[in-house]
Amino acid sequence: MLASGALAQTGDAPAYSLQEAINTALRNNRDLQTAQLSLMTANEQVREAWGTLLPTIDASVGYQRNLSVQETFVPAIIVDPSADPDELIPVRFGADNLWSAWLYVTQPIFDASAFVGVGTADRFRSLEEESVRGQAQQVASQVRRTYYRALLAREDVRLIEESIARTEQTLRETRGLNNAGLASNYDVLRLEVRLANLRPNLKRAVNMAAVAERDLSVEMGLDEVTPVSVAGNLHDINLASVGSNEGANLQLLRLVGLQNALDVSVETMFEVAQQSRSDLRQAQLNYELENARYKYEQTTRLPKINAFFNAGLVAAQNGDPRFFGGGPDRRTDAAVLGVSVEIPLFQGFQRSARVQQRKLGREQARVQLDLLEREAVNQIRTALEALEEARQRADAQRWAVDEATRGFEIVTAQYLAGLSSQLDVTEGEVLLRESEFNYAEAVFDYLNAQADLDLAIGIVPLVDVVPPVQSDISISE
Repeated sequence: MLASGALAQTGDAPAYSLQEAINTALRNNRDLQTAQLSLMTANEQVREAWGTLLPTIDASVGYQRNLSVQETFVPAIIVDPSADPDELIPVRFGADNLWSAWLYVTQPIFDASAFVGVGTADRFRSLEEESVRGQAQQVASQVRRTYYRALLAREDVRLIEESIARTEQTLRETRGLNNAGLASNYDVLRLEVRLANLRPNLKRAVNMAAVAERDLSVEMGLDEVTPVSVAGNLHDINLASVGSNEGANLQLLRLVGLQNALDVSVETMFEVAQQSRSDLRQAQLNYELENARYKYEQTTRLPKINAFFNAGLVAAQNGDPRFFGGGPDRRTDAAVLGVSVEIPLFQGFQRSARVQQRKLGREQARVQLDLLEREAVNQIRTALEALEEARQRADAQRWAVDEATRGFEIVTAQYLAGLSSQLDVTEGEVLLRESEFNYAEAVFDYLNAQADLDLAIGIVPLVDVVPPVQSDISISE
């Protein structure tokens, strides 16, 4: 029968605690892996920037074979003083084989743009590091929400199963009363119809639970998109006394970035967000990066001073080629040491245009940072209000569950004693199931709001190192 084994459909699926699900997603997420590769690229760019401050060393070796050595005409009087001044004679310059080897060394002495470039690359690396952290926060938060949704879907299955079990029990008792003449055939028929309506609802709930668990496997980056089993029961969670919870339920409540959030002011949370929230930190780093780029363009107006050293060996010989002339008497060397100064004078106003572009880019980054700070305050306040509302609703619904349970027990006993109708029992059972689901939904909303709040202030469990904060904040590790 479907009612007895609906939850068993995922019983053989791999079981993951919330912490295991988050850790698995952090290992497997493709977007996070892409961000990590970008960070590795940024590290290499920093190395490249530092390389501009180090000397550059190049070497070249060449060989040239002159198939026909060039001749130049010169006045014959150079060779023979008695020759006619107008007489020219051909003179051969060069040899059949020419060999050369050169070493070039250049050391920057003053290059302001290179120093600023190092700082720019370092800030870009910091931005990429924060981008990786922000992506990890998004992944962990999304897994939390999907995990909670799977718990709620499974709660719906459990409640319908229990409703079916209670209806079947009432049907058996009503049939007994009907045989004894104490209940009508219509009472039996009404229960049979109710049972027939509940079973398709159970099938729908089971399918929805499987969808939620498959969604979780996708968020975790598992190779196979199959349902995964989640740990914990929303209906058993006690929000009023966290310490009274055990096992997976306790982990669900403890695996948060900010404990006792309802006791912390919005102002204090925003102060934490300014230091910890990833998009704010990225915006701040982006502003610093744009400022560094602005300074870089300004330094292009300054001169560059380089020291250089060149040394070479040249050889020439006729006839068949012999490596570097075949002997020291056919070789000559040269060496040069000096300093060069490059002074930028005029580039058709291109430089000033680039400086102005960078200045405007810096201003855009500042405006974006201001906007994100305003949005952060709003998101923190919204998440905190949702957390408070869900907590109050959960407290009220927990009381409603207790009262509905007592009411169902009372009306069942009265029905068996002939003091209540079967319709009263059905209404009591429906009220109990609605109360139980409303409580589970309130706990689900509370956990979701906590995940939103953690992301809003920038402290997501299993991603962030806990920063030093004020004493009125307790943060889980």
